[in-house]
Amino acid sequence: MSKGYEMNFWEKVTGSAISREWKGFEARAAELPADYQAGWRQVRSGLTTYADFSGRNLTPILDGALGLLEESAAEGQSVGEVLGDDVAGFCAALAGGAGARNYRDRWRDQLNRNIARKLGQMGG
Repeated sequence: MSKGYEMNFWEKVTGSAISREWKGFEARAAELPADYQAGWRQVRSGLTTYADFSGRNLTPILDGALGLLEESAAEGQSVGEVLGDDVAGFCAALAGGAGARNYRDRWRDQLNRNIARKLGQMGG
């Protein structure tokens, strides 16, 4: 089987939109500080175990995770504050896997703190 045929088949199965989205994620991640880039690679790797055949189900999850990293880096938080000590647990929370409740709650608390901080800055 020729490589051209394999790529054509893959594009038909997944669509080129997903390739563009994932390349966009990588371009955004390249703008992050080095420690955040390393964290992004860990999250991306940890989430691949939750992917469906094409990986399309991960697109909104990766977008949300990358957005959280971008926002946290802009606010000066350490990547450790965002991801915690258990990146696999963080990924499970994002993907809704086993043990997700504790990590999802922690992540939700983090987001709520960020929002409250922004609202406080806007209001006064």
